[in-house]
Amino acid sequence: MTPLIDGPTKLSSARIRLALLALALGGFGIGSTEFVAMGLLPNIAHDLLPQLYAASPTDANAQAGWIISAYALGVVVGAPTIAAVAARWPRKKLLLWLLVAFTVGTLASAVAPTFQLVMVARFVSALPHGAYFGIASLVAASLMGPGKRGRGVAFVLSGLTIANVIGVPTITWIGQHSGWRIAYLVVAAIFALTFVAVALLVPWQAGDAKATMRNELRAFTRLQVWVALLIGAVGFGGFFAVYTYIAPIVTTITGMPESTVPLVLVLAGLGMTIGNILGGRAADHSVRRSMLLFFVILLVGLAALWLTASTVVGLLISVFVVSGACSALSPTIQTRLMDVARDSQSIAAALNHSALNIANAAGAFFGGLTIAAGLGYLSPVVVGGLLALGGIALALISFGIDRSRIRRGVATGSVAAQRPAERTPVSAPID
Repeated sequence: MTPLIDGPTKLSSARIRLALLALALGGFGIGSTEFVAMGLLPNIAHDLLPQLYAASPTDANAQAGWIISAYALGVVVGAPTIAAVAARWPRKKLLLWLLVAFTVGTLASAVAPTFQLVMVARFVSALPHGAYFGIASLVAASLMGPGKRGRGVAFVLSGLTIANVIGVPTITWIGQHSGWRIAYLVVAAIFALTFVAVALLVPWQAGDAKATMRNELRAFTRLQVWVALLIGAVGFGGFFAVYTYIAPIVTTITGMPESTVPLVLVLAGLGMTIGNILGGRAADHSVRRSMLLFFVILLVGLAALWLTASTVVGLLISVFVVSGACSALSPTIQTRLMDVARDSQSIAAALNHSALNIANAAGAFFGGLTIAAGLGYLSPVVVGGLLALGGIALALISFGIDRSRIRRGVATGSVAAQRPAERTPVSAPID
């Protein structure tokens, strides 16, 4: 009999760790499939856009970035749709179906013969992305127990960050030597392995019996949900504007050989891993303070990259700081969304990934526009700084709305209004 998370059989700590590792393995696969294109962008451009590449490698790299945008848009569409439709499904069953979709979509990406079909395959393979992270985060939070929600979210996201330390650099190296299509076949194998791990190790957990599509979609009627989504969509774009074009920055601006790109990606992944751990712990203490702190660190890192990218040491330090700050923001923004969405927890947990992939698409798109306009490979860093400033402004607006509601509640004597909007019965204190 499959044990229940909330059933009469209490899971051992070892079983909980194995279940969390299985969920994180899915994050590892998602991180690999999402970010490996960035390190292989010149290879993909050369193979799928040969005529354009022969005429202008810069223009070909900029257009190849649309593949990254297509994946990001797939996440934006799929995350709220699947989360709302399947909120009542048993969570393990939903996770397994999402992993099947990942495997099939990634295989299609590897074999599609043209640039246009690869874009379609990347869009389709991205549809389960947000729903997987959302549902897996809810399962992890339940496994971790009260007061550790941010750390549960961070544990699932740790698979994504570790992918940037091990998976993305290794698969990038494989793609550079054996072809980018082989790289995607390796990613498909990771998703197939994750399916087996989740099937064997993750305990059964029922869906929300009270959830309906109408209740889940009610999250969109709340102003603070929209503001939180904008914080992620705008602020996180500062990272993707730079990370999308990291390969040409390394080779063209810093002057390092192509073989060093995977090593730079390893450093970025280390920054993400450390940032994710810090962000998860910080979110359990104060969402507000940690969000503003990590946005400021992101700005500092982008400014340093702009000033020092021509030097190896400057590039490496800046990439580490930028990657760490952005990864720390992810569990913080997700926790904020789950707070302000109140009872619409399934869709809230998934919406964070819609927001971050809007940032992915926007960052790649606007960064590509500045490159295509002849402003050089460092121009996306300026775009990133402007987007990060926008994230800070939106965060301040959101927290100002909270304070305004609290003041109105005190003035009217309303107990409910005096409660911060982000507090929910299952959450850890935010401040």
